[in-house]
Formats: sequence, C-alpha cells, structure tokens
Amino acid sequence: ALYVVNVERNGKIIYTWKENQRNTHIGLYDLQTKQNEHLYMFEKNLHIISCSINNERTLLAVSFCQYTEEERATQLLQSVSKYLALLIEIHPINNVRVLKAVDSCVRVQFLYPVEGRNASRESRLLLVSEDKYIEQFDIHVVAEEEHKVVIQKSGQLPRAKVVDDLVWAQWDMMEQRLFYIVPKESKSTLRCVQFYPEENFISILESHLDIAVNDRQLKLVNFGYDYCQDQDVASKSLNLQVFTSKAGGLCVCCSQVSDIPHEIIYSIYFLHKGYNKTFTVSLERAESHQLKEVAFMNLDYYVAAYLPGQFLHLLNIQHPDMLCYSLFLTGEDARIDTLQNCSIRSPWVSAVLDCNAGSLFDVSISDSALLQLLEKSKRDCERLAALHCALLYFQYTEDLEMQIIRWISENLSTCHSFDPIQEFIIASLYCRMCPETQNLDKLLPYTSLHDWIGAVPGVICATDIISLPVLEFQNSKGFWEKLNSNLESVKYAEPHLHYHSKVLRREWRNLSEEVRSILFGLLFCSFWEFCLFTNQREERRTTAYLRNIFENAKCFLIWTLGTLVSETFLDVEARLVPLFEEEDYQQQLLMGLMVAQLKDHLMRHLQYVGKKKIDQIVLDYVANLLNLVHRIMKEVWRRYQLHSCIFCFDERGSAAEFAVFHIMSRILEAANGMCMPLPPGFHTLHLGLGVRCLPLHTLLHYIDNGILQLTETCVRKLLKDLDDTEQNEKLKFSIVMRLPEALGQKVRQYWNHPINANLIARKYVKLLLEKLGNRQCSRPIPERLSFPMEFLPLNYLTNMLAEIENQGVQPYEKQDHANVRFVEETALKHTMTLLGLKYS
Repeated sequence: ALYVVNVERNGKIIYTWKENQRNTHIGLYDLQTKQNEHLYMFEKNLHIISCSINNERTLLAVSFCQYTEEERATQLLQSVSKYLALLIEIHPINNVRVLKAVDSCVRVQFLYPVEGRNASRESRLLLVSEDKYIEQFDIHVVAEEEHKVVIQKSGQLPRAKVVDDLVWAQWDMMEQRLFYIVPKESKSTLRCVQFYPEENFISILESHLDIAVNDRQLKLVNFGYDYCQDQDVASKSLNLQVFTSKAGGLCVCCSQVSDIPHEIIYSIYFLHKGYNKTFTVSLERAESHQLKEVAFMNLDYYVAAYLPGQFLHLLNIQHPDMLCYSLFLTGEDARIDTLQNCSIRSPWVSAVLDCNAGSLFDVSISDSALLQLLEKSKRDCERLAALHCALLYFQYTEDLEMQIIRWISENLSTCHSFDPIQEFIIASLYCRMCPETQNLDKLLPYTSLHDWIGAVPGVICATDIISLPVLEFQNSKGFWEKLNSNLESVKYAEPHLHYHSKVLRREWRNLSEEVRSILFGLLFCSFWEFCLFTNQREERRTTAYLRNIFENAKCFLIWTLGTLVSETFLDVEARLVPLFEEEDYQQQLLMGLMVAQLKDHLMRHLQYVGKKKIDQIVLDYVANLLNLVHRIMKEVWRRYQLHSCIFCFDERGSAAEFAVFHIMSRILEAANGMCMPLPPGFHTLHLGLGVRCLPLHTLLHYIDNGILQLTETCVRKLLKDLDDTEQNEKLKFSIVMRLPEALGQKVRQYWNHPINANLIARKYVKLLLEKLGNRQCSRPIPERLSFPMEFLPLNYLTNMLAEIENQGVQPYEKQDHANVRFVEETALKHTMTLLGLKYS
C-alpha cells in the first residue's frame, strides 16, 4: 500500500511503499505532470516518520524509527538510538549524513524559495524534535561535472535555534510560515515565524489565546504524516489548526473535551476580527466509540468543522459575526463519502489528507448540492447561508445566477427573516466589486440585515472578545499586509465603515420636495430662468446642488447606456423586457445622490486610490446595481414566457402577467427598503402591468399608497390608446385626478374629452388668479367674446381673466391651447351639458 508522508510547496507529493516487507521505497508524484519519480530505497523494513526533498531535487531528508520497543527489549539494543534523521544526496545517489540519532522522535522539512528562483547552492532544512524545539540547518552544496551535486565537507552543518519550549507547531508549506504555541501561565501564546528566501527567519506575529496547554504532549501539524504516531499523540495533545485566507483572514480552530456525554465543543478564534466563537453541539443517537475529535478543513472563504456521521459546519471567515452566514448541516447533507474518519489534515487550501488511508483529496463545495439545499431548506438561516455561500464561493457564473433568481422568484413569501431580493443584490454587488480594489470589502455593505436573532437547532454559540494579534513587519506584502488592514479596521469599529443608505434616504426625501417645486417652475420657464427667479440665497444654493446632482445622474445614464446595460435600454424590438428610455426625475435624483455620497464615502477611506479610480468604482457599482435588477426582470420575463410587446391596454392581463407584476412589486419594495435606484422605465412597466392586471379599485389603492407611480409615458399611452367607453372614462378620470400638478399639465392634452377640458380650464383659472395676487384691474375691459352672451358671471370672469393676460401674467406661455377663450368655451359647453341643452 502507498502512504503519503509529505506534501511540498510545489505540489509534489512524497509517498512510501514497501516491497515484500523487506525494502522501503520513497517516491515523488508531481500533481501537474501526473508523473512519478523513484527517489530512494532502503534495503530494510523501516517505519518512515517524515520525509522532505529540496526544491532542486538533489537532497533528501528522512527521519524514521529504527526499531520498535519490543525489538529493543528482545535484542538488547539499548545503546542504539531509536530514531534517526538522515540527509541523503540523491543526484547522484552518493553520501548519507546523519543529522540526528536520538531516542525522541524528529521530523524534517526543507524550506522552499519563491517560485521562479534560480537553482541555489544552499538549502535550508528545519528539524523538529519531540523534545519541543525546532532548529534550522544551512546546507551548502558543490556542483560537480554532469550536474552532480554533493554536500560540502566542512564538518558540522551550520544550525540555528528557531524556537524552544513549544507544545504545538504547524507548518504552512505554501507560504513558508511556522505557527507555534508556547505555554504562558494559565494561557498560551500563538506566534508565527516567517521564512524568507534571501534572509533569515523573522518572528512576525504574537497572539494570546485562552487555551490550556500545560502538560501537553507536542503536536505537529503538516510536518509529514505518520498515522500511527499521530493517533497515539492525539489523545494527549491539542487538536488545533491554523488557517489563513487570501483576504487576510487568520483563524485558529480548536476542539475541546466536554464532560457531558454526546456533546462536542469546538472554538474558532477569528483573530482578524478580534473575537472567538465557541460552539456546543448536542449529538443524537451517537455511540460512545464513534465520538472522536472534530476535523477542520480550510476552504479559503470558509472553515469547515467536520465530525463524520454527525455534522458539517461551514463557517464564513469574512463575515463570522452572525450565524446566518454559516451553514450547519446534519444527516445526509453532512455526509462526505470519501472522508469517514477523523484523521484528517488540510495541508493547503481546499485539500484534505486522510492520514489513516494515506490518500489526498481535493475538497470543494458542490454548486449543484448547494442549490438543492437552497431549494429544499425550510429554515431562513440555512437559506441565507446557502445564498451567500453560492455568491461568495462561486463568484459570478451566469447559469448559477439564473438558478438563484429562479429560486428567489418562487420563494418571495417563504423567507420571513430577510428579503431575498435585497440579499441577492447587495451580496452580488459585494462579490463583484470587492476583488478589484484592496480594502473595498470593508467599505461596501454585504448584507441588508443589521442583526440576527435566530439560532441553529442543536447548536449553542458563545462569543467572546479577544485581544488583537500584535504584528511586527516592515514592507511586507500579501497576506500580512491584508491581515494588518483587517486589524486596523477592527480598531476603528469596522461596521461603521460600511456604506449605509440612512443618510441617502433622509437627503432624498428632503430634496424630493425641492424637485417637485423645480419641476412645477419648469412648466413656465427654463431651468436657468427658474434659478434666476429664485430669490433666497439658500434656495439658490439648493437649486445649484440639485442641478449638479441631475447632471451627475445624466452623465451616469449616458455612460451606462453605452456600456454595461446597453441591452436593457437599447433596441426596443430585440430586448426581452420592454423597459423605456425616459426621464424619471425621482430616480435620477436618487442615482445622482447615491453617486455623490458613495464617492464621498470612498474618498474618506481610500484616499490613496485616486479620484479617477474612485469615480470608476462608483460608476461600476451603481451600473451593476441597475444591471442586477434588470437581470432579475429578464429571468422572470423568460420564465413566464412574456413577450416584449406586452405594453398595451386593449386586453386584460394573464395569470403570468399578474405573477410578474407581483414580483416587480417585491423588487420595488426591496429597492425602497435599501433606498436604491431602479432602471429607467421600471415604474412605467410596473404601472402598465398594474393597469392590465388589477381591478380599478385595487389599482387606485396601489397608486394612492405609492406602490404604483404615475409616469408620463404610461399615462400618455393610456389616454391616447384607450377609447372613451364608460369603463375607460372612469379609469382615465381616476388617473387624471391623481396626477401630480407638473405631470398633469403635460399629459392632459392627450385626452380630448369634456371632462378633461373642464379640468384644464379650472386649473388655468386657478393659476391665473394665484398669479394675480392682490393686483386690481384699473383700465377698461375690451370685448373678447365671439358672440353676444348675457351670462353676467361668465362675462365678468372672462373679462377679468383677459385683463390679467394683458398684464403679462400667463402661466402657460408654451401651451397655446389654454387661454381665456378656451375657458369661456369650456364653461359654456359644461353648462349646456348640465342643462341638457345642445351647444352649437
């Protein structure tokens, strides 16, 4: 049988096998080329403990047990050391040098330089002793003819003590880091030594942990894999592993012994967040002999705590504050077929070594299984965790996104603790934007939830604040720089750094009234003329601010139309969802405010990025937001098989249209909850579906409560396309009476009906009288009637209105259809109709 004994940084796996119980072979397997290479053979049956090969594959270090305790007792070999560590020249096979000959176990591990470095004439080797110390050997070699390499014969190899008096150590072969724990009074101290290719090792981290380590046997992680010895040590040592993530996460995973039968306790120290979480899991119907230590696995964005046959707990490293972002699975959902024992180690990200079987596996989260879990889950905590896991772990794939949107459309009413549309949009934006810029993940929101009250059945979680690690490094890049950034965020209260819509909502509401005033003023003059008519300094400042906001929004929409979401608004015939390219001042105001506030927020915390880069980030963020809303609508449109020419009012809506209308209402509710803008034309399409699908009283109720918003495009089409049957007249009149003043003046002209003419005349008279104020008519009134009329109240009204017009007070300079003559004729028609007379 083959057994994996070590995995080197370059992905090469060292394994052993025995031939007829006499010869012990050592081989090397390359994961990239899928090829094997024979390294060395011992002509005896040896129990190899650890093995390592240098980067140039010229030196091999091996430690092994020469005999068992029984052999020592029977053969009287007390004078012979039990353990031996050798350094062997293998290219060519030549000298063998003894590094250690002791009675305590030793392990060996070569250091590896950075990728792409030229072959070196010096190799460094770590030797770890069971006597709780680690030292480093410097090995100098000499190149001879035909690529032969031999060790320089200069007596003893130079060595240096790396650490002393440790009780636990873990080797990070990918990043060439040594984590170790030393006892300190009642607690313990975790430290890290970073090895660099061109210089000596440096102690770079120190963190105090509340873990009892006194009288513990030394436990080594990833210093070779010796199942027999590891099993013997396991019950007497710490079950602990350290995991790091690309985003600067540093987690210490530790399982503890519980005094209560069938109870498992394990802790995750999120050092990059400044707290730890201790989980207590009550097991059901578990045999005592089955209860073993929890195995931990590193999945980069997640840490997995696994107890075969019982549970699988996926903990979100980036957002561990709320349990709803961690996925706790039991039963068949927690089953990993190939890993049915607890002798598991995670040598690098997404890799698991079964020490018992000597087999190495790639471990990843299955997207299909995750979607199945999302669909069948009955708990909100599982749904939310699965949703975030799918978006965070798998990043962006169009097919996965489509399936999630389909699930959202089917489960809008089943999620009680969160809004799935809000979570999908915010989490998707977070996952799309954050990888592009460092530290952006600390400034953008990742959830719509502020807290989580719910709990996971059968799991008790306790959270404790811990002291932050102390880092000591200079000009260090990569992981250490990101970890330091995370720690700085914790010091400055990270949750307060995230962009929030509270200020945006307040300012949008305040400015909405200003916008209505400006829009009403624009009925009578241009924007610039309105600004000149504004007398108060504060009003002029507000108007200039609003003008800047609208200009930003227009520039953003122009950029958006030409790039990211061009399919959304262009080519009316080709697109699936019939959105309209129209001016929506409320949405433009919201877009402009979001762009301005998000820029200010990022500029405060990302000053080193530069204004141009921040401008691009903000544009991408808002454009992606609109694109995600359109993506939801597109998938829903496709699912219900609606065509793009659905925007007409000549027939009632179908059941599919009503379902889409309901989903659009939920999108609107989600957008209002987050104070986020919607794509241009959303309200028009929503209103159009409402007219087709809802009875009149329900439609008016939705309009009065702000669920449906009256837009110029939809109302104009409704007034023009529908004939004036009794039912349609009632609909049109109800809509016209609810139009805002500014919008009403623009669209009423499209309805050629006495009722509408009466409304226009009334509005005209009201505006003229309001403009008149306290001014009095002082000169004779000219005759304006086209024919003699002895109706004195009407004569007086029309003459007074004519005088006001002659004084230059005209509210409708650009609309010639409304004047005194129009008012006069409308009044006569209305009166004759009421009297039942015929007007000629």
